[in-house]
Amino acid sequence: MLLKPETTPEELNSSSVLDEDILEERKERREARLGSEALKNPKDPVYPLVKEFADVVSKDPPSQLPPDRGCGVIDAFFSAKAKAGMVRESKSPHSSPTFCVRKLNGNWRLVHAYNKLNNATVSAQTPIPRKDMLLNNMAGCKLYSALDLVDGYYQILIRESDIPLTAVSTPSGMLWEWFVMPQGLSNAPATFNRLVTQLFRPLRACAQTYFNDIFVHSRAKDDKTAMEVHLGHLRRVLEVMRANKLYANIYKEGQSRCSLAHASIPKESSEVVGLGQLPPQVQRGIRGSG
Repeated sequence: MLLKPETTPEELNSSSVLDEDILEERKERREARLGSEALKNPKDPVYPLVKEFADVVSKDPPSQLPPDRGCGVIDAFFSAKAKAGMVRESKSPHSSPTFCVRKLNGNWRLVHAYNKLNNATVSAQTPIPRKDMLLNNMAGCKLYSALDLVDGYYQILIRESDIPLTAVSTPSGMLWEWFVMPQGLSNAPATFNRLVTQLFRPLRACAQTYFNDIFVHSRAKDDKTAMEVHLGHLRRVLEVMRANKLYANIYKEGQSRCSLAHASIPKESSEVVGLGQLPPQVQRGIRGSG
């Protein structure tokens, strides 16, 4: 073995080839980074700040309950869904966490963190309807109806073999699994959009779909008024909904985006409005874009 000229075998046999002063200096730096030394020296510039917030930097375990993060909301949510037959208690080997986040209006939004499941999911390639094409197809109509399919995802059943994969755990220690398609699955939007598109494709001449929104549009034809034609179109749409157990809530004031036989469609419905309500130059641009 070759040794450096200044190194002796005795030095190599020591516990460390580093100088003891260097080790001590590193130890002091390590302790300083931990912050414990700041509380021992009132002259330390950090001392007043650490003392002021001693309740959150204490070495003792928390003495208060954590803030409410929507635990009660989560339990109430699953209790209601269990009564509706949408979920059941699970013994699945799979589990994804569930938690709540605050909306801008102060209410809670329930979140299923299906991160691992989504990472293992093959993405469904379903094209999203183009809004300009929807507007172009509705151009020149006199009456419009907008139907908002309420809780659209919950109107699609989960395949029996896939139910255990939807299991979610709650902060209260419950494990639930879904019979219907829950929020949070990466393919949920594409699956729902594909279903609605396929069901209403035969009615494309009088009804456009955009995810959970259905737009019925009509004009006068032959000897029938616009209202008579529109009622016929609306009936055909409602018949498809009844046959496939799809539901829209037209009674929920303030939150529903449903309207029936209006001269335009509410802007809240995917920001689609009646062309007759737009400036002429905008109408020409939209009609020409198709």
